[in-house]
Amino acid sequence: MVKVGILGGAGYTGGELIRLLVNHPQVEIVFVNSESNAGNLIADVHEGLYGDTDLRFTDELPFDKVDVLFFCFGHGKSEQFLKEHTVPADVRIIDLAQDFRLEAEGNDFVYGLPEINKGRIANARHVANPGCFATCIQLALLPAANMHLIKDDVAVNAITGSTGAGQKPGATTHFSWRNNNISIYKPFQHQHVPEIKQSIRQVQGFLNVDIDFIPYRGDFARGIFATSVIKTDKAIEDIIVGYKAFYKDAAFTHYVDKAVDLKQVVNTNKCVVHCEKYGNKLLITSCIDNLLKGAVGQAVQNMNIMFGLDETTGLMLKASAF
Repeated sequence: MVKVGILGGAGYTGGELIRLLVNHPQVEIVFVNSESNAGNLIADVHEGLYGDTDLRFTDELPFDKVDVLFFCFGHGKSEQFLKEHTVPADVRIIDLAQDFRLEAEGNDFVYGLPEINKGRIANARHVANPGCFATCIQLALLPAANMHLIKDDVAVNAITGSTGAGQKPGATTHFSWRNNNISIYKPFQHQHVPEIKQSIRQVQGFLNVDIDFIPYRGDFARGIFATSVIKTDKAIEDIIVGYKAFYKDAAFTHYVDKAVDLKQVVNTNKCVVHCEKYGNKLLITSCIDNLLKGAVGQAVQNMNIMFGLDETTGLMLKASAF
């Protein structure tokens, strides 16, 4: 059994991670840390877990009792935590924040996108889980990068559900504002763009263009739906062959021959991808569940790989048709 500790377990990602791990046949949750909720039943905070667990939050950090730690902190807090605490060298870490996603001197975290880094993840002590937008957009673009097609600026539009903003209420997360509404934020400067570029360079070998990304806030709770446009003269038939070949061994990412929609992936760890050609413009549509493949589902997938388990263990979740 893989013994797990969860830090920052009171937010949306913490709750979703617990939901997956209490049903994982090879996992024992040893502790869930939350200083603000210490002593409270986890199910009193994450009410969908009534009947699934009687664990309580703790403010203790018994690192010596676990094999792996999941960091479910807000961005910037993981790096600070590691400066203030000593985690034993034999305890693996999966960080869901953005603190260690970019390669840098002294950063030993492996970027946790299994579709391109499965071998490195299997041997990693520390894994940086990709961002939700980054996951959805990369999985649209990386097969094109593998065919060396990204030679002009890429136009990306993507819309995310309100859970992408986290559990803490804010001016743009209130139901009365979000419902029947849509807005953009951080155009051309979203924090996930650098990691998208990093992966494209890894696969394509070069990148000399911009990723022009416009993110949208949607009036739904969960999921990301993205469209990416690149210019290429390559025939659509050859492009589709390339996409299917790139994902032939991927456990959760699937090329689909017809237009995709968000309901195909919500509440699953799947990404679905579809391509269409209009003149010299290739339109790539991709969608994921932002809390699962975009966060904790992918984190559990990475954990499975790190501990030599089948990467689908505990993750065969089915989408609803309605």
